[in-house]
Amino acid sequence: MNTLSTNSSDDTRKLVLFDLDGTLLDTLDDLSQAVNYAMQLRGFPLHTHDEYMMMVGNGVRNLVKRALPEGHKEDNMVEEALKDFKIYYTDHIDEYTQPYAGMQELLTQLHKDGVLMAVASNKFQEGTERLIKKFFPDIPFVAILGNRPGFPLKPDPEIVQEVLQKTGIQKENALMVGDSQTDMQTALNSGIRGIAVSWGYRPMKGIEGLTVVDTAEEILNIVRNKD
Repeated sequence: MNTLSTNSSDDTRKLVLFDLDGTLLDTLDDLSQAVNYAMQLRGFPLHTHDEYMMMVGNGVRNLVKRALPEGHKEDNMVEEALKDFKIYYTDHIDEYTQPYAGMQELLTQLHKDGVLMAVASNKFQEGTERLIKKFFPDIPFVAILGNRPGFPLKPDPEIVQEVLQKTGIQKENALMVGDSQTDMQTALNSGIRGIAVSWGYRPMKGIEGLTVVDTAEEILNIVRNKD
């Protein structure tokens, strides 16, 4: 097995996997604009920011399919609308997108602490890589993984297992940070701890047994075993 471990102290080294949209970056306005562009081309109704908040989280194909009106969700229509979405989104991917408060500082401090970090997203791979390289170019993520052909979407645990295998980190030393029940189910399916952020696209508070944080500093404290 190919791992990043170099000495025995790595047995207790920690790993944090981050979701992207709604966790590290607020990407919703750029996503909304791109899907509305695909809808407008077809003369279909457009959707609001709040409506799109309830559609994101399971990859862009599912996002486009949810935006299409009833009676127009057949595979051919989805694929054609998805093609137009990707063309527009690729050209306008970072017009409104911004990191959430404190995330750059959190990632920098975790790196200084020797914590390994990875991105585990349902966004298509090209978009995931492009946004991470633009907004967090100095963070040495051990893996930047999005939706790739032949790989299942979260909450399937394969994306987490891939990072665990690559790093050699034990499950008990890994946790996943995300903004949706999909992310928390991914953590559960993978046998690692899940931490939900309150600033994303889904209301996460009030779910029994779930750890929800309001600030990036709280994530740092959890990783440092202060909470």
